[in-house]
Amino acid sequence: MEGLMTGTGVPKHVQVREYVRGLLRDAEPGTAAPSERELVHQFHVARMTVRQAMDALVGEGLLERIPGRGTFVAQPRRDVGRLLSYSEEMAARGLLAESQTLLARREQAGPGVARALGVTPGDAVIHWKRLRRADGLPMCLEDAYLNEVLLPGFLQSGMPTSLYDALDSRGLRPTWAEDSIAADIAGQQEAELLEVAQGSPVLRQSRRAIAEEKVVEVSRSVYRADRFTWWVQLGEDH
Repeated sequence: MEGLMTGTGVPKHVQVREYVRGLLRDAEPGTAAPSERELVHQFHVARMTVRQAMDALVGEGLLERIPGRGTFVAQPRRDVGRLLSYSEEMAARGLLAESQTLLARREQAGPGVARALGVTPGDAVIHWKRLRRADGLPMCLEDAYLNEVLLPGFLQSGMPTSLYDALDSRGLRPTWAEDSIAADIAGQQEAELLEVAQGSPVLRQSRRAIAEEKVVEVSRSVYRADRFTWWVQLGEDH
């Protein structure tokens, strides 16, 4: 393949991604992927475009990054459906996760949050809103609602780096979740925080996370569609 196809409407990073996918589709685990430098030179695109394409393939599980060595075809994943925190998800993609708390307070549960958490409208819940970054760039906005009855003193103990680690320390790490995902466009405030143009495409995720039949987290997240590819593995775990 010599350069990119123009006039097709297919984004550059998608063309690079599918080229690398086709190149390595039948390759053995451990096979080296083309370097970012090679792909930049071959396709005459920005390094960020190549990085976006490779990030997507790492997220899908086709590739893995090994620090100090490079990027290689990954071993097939066996952890079907394993629930990951945001930090774990970014680490699996070879990205450094960071979070900025925008809001953390006690609120009264509205009808929708109350129904999802299994509490009564007006009951106390913890609302934690964060801007999540990956390698220093905005990746998503997350609004998490937690049942205060299950987490006494949560706000007073200082906000943790990882919500799932904090839940784990209380024996409440989610073991499964119900997710819904929809395509949408960014509103004005979302666009400003995510550093994209208003009306840019985004992915919206709603999650209801459960630990031992207790609903411990209800969250709504909005991801930059130009940086995040959703990866889901289906099938039997042998």
